Formats: sequence, C-alpha cells, structure tokens
Amino acid sequence: MLAKEGRIILIPLFFVTFGTGIFAHAWESTPLSILYGILGLFFLFSLNFFRDPKRVIPMDKKLIISPADGKVVKIEEVNDPNVGESAKLVSVFLNVFNVHANRVPIDGTVESVERKSGKFLAAFDHKASDENEQIITVLSHDSGKYKIKQIAGLIARRILCYAEVGVKMHKGGRLGFIRFGSRTDLIMPAHVAVQVELGQKVIGGETIIGKIQ
Repeated sequence: MLAKEGRIILIPLFFVTFGTGIFAHAWESTPLSILYGILGLFFLFSLNFFRDPKRVIPMDKKLIISPADGKVVKIEEVNDPNVGESAKLVSVFLNVFNVHANRVPIDGTVESVERKSGKFLAAFDHKASDENEQIITVLSHDSGKYKIKQIAGLIARRILCYAEVGVKMHKGGRLGFIRFGSRTDLIMPAHVAVQVELGQKVIGGETIIGKIQ
C-alpha cells in the first residue's frame, strides 16, 4: 500500500521515467539510456519510501504507541512548558528507508498546532530537536498532555500535519508525513513509564513507547 503523500512525486516521476525509456529505446541513445536507468532507480527508491503498510494498533488505553518508524536515539527527562516537569522525552530517528507516516500515539483532543521555522541539521543531531524546522502538536488526554514534534532533517524539507485544534484524534490514526530522513520526538507526562530502550528499533503504530501508571 502506498501513502497518498507520495502521489505528487510518484505519478510525474513514473511518466517521465516511462517517456525517457521509450525515447532511449527508439533513438538508441546511450545518454538517454543512462538517464532512464537513473530515473528508474529513483522511482523504485520512491516506491519503497512512500510505502504505507497496515499496522495492528494496541488498543489498551494505558499503552502509548510509537508515532514513527525508526530508531530510538534519545531518552531523557525534560521540563516542558506544556507537558510539565520531569516529562519523558523519546526521540525516534527515521532514515530514508523507514516508513515516514507519523501516527497519533494516544487518543486525545488537539490543543495546539505550531509550525516553527528553523534549520535543517542532520536529524540524528540532538540539536535538531530544538533548532530544526518542525511542527509541534499538543494532545490533551485524561492522563495529561502529550507533545509530538515532527522535525525536518538535512534532506527532509516538507512536513505534513493533519492535526487541527479542537479535533479529537485516535491512537494509530494518521498525524502526518515527513518526506525523507527526519526525526519525531514524543514528550509524555512524568507518570508514564517508558517501555523502550536507547538504540531500539520501533514500528509506528505498533511498538509500545510508554505505559500510563
């Protein structure tokens, strides 16, 4: 299954690649044949990048799921103005081979959505969490507030977010999409017990990130 966010790239790329292949064959042109090969590889890469597999969402209300596919690169306590003191931060780094759809980690009503302009540091750089361009969504839940940061990376320059203030979103639903390598941070209340370890690979919508105590 392909993500709808990829259509704007995949459809034009398909026709350009297909057309180039026809002309390369008809004219027996070496330069066009090389270009056709390059475009073909990029098209296959894009097909892989924009895949959107179905996920089995853990429905236990106490479980908080990963908002993204990738690798856990940071776990720490932070004092967050929205979530509170001693909040739990879990950062997930997405490389270009990960699924880049972002998912809602827990049921909640959208309290705020903020787009923050910034730099485009490599997403694995911890400075990216504060300095890079990002969209910050705050969800209100009975157990507290939860903050999700969709962070652009060195290559990723386009963040899509579907959250709207006042709208209730459901766990596992689509929060948005980040095109190419990026980072997603999840900040949870102090009473949430983190269920992942540093360096662990996580699956968006399935891996349990935290448990409400």
